[in-house]
Amino acid sequence: MDERFKTENIEFLFDCILKLETKEECYNFFEDLCTMPELQAISQRIVVAKMLTEGYVYKEIEEATGASTATISRVKRSLQYGAEGYDAVFERLGIKGKE
Repeated sequence: MDERFKTENIEFLFDCILKLETKEECYNFFEDLCTMPELQAISQRIVVAKMLTEGYVYKEIEEATGASTATISRVKRSLQYGAEGYDAVFERLGIKGKE
């Protein structure tokens, strides 16, 4: 875990998110918390990560998500060298990488 992320504000944010119990609560919370472009950018990144994990190539990901190659590259770097956060979530969702 990159210690730069461990701030009091981020800790509070994560505590709040962990208290959400339903998808409807998530919709309401994130509608209040984020602008639509912020939420779209976050959701785009997770879909890019999912598609990379599943073995899609950049062109397919660009077409499906509208993500730039720079965004796809950043997400790919996180998948390869990051804190394995995507991996933990994808495993719990049953999303498997290409074999």
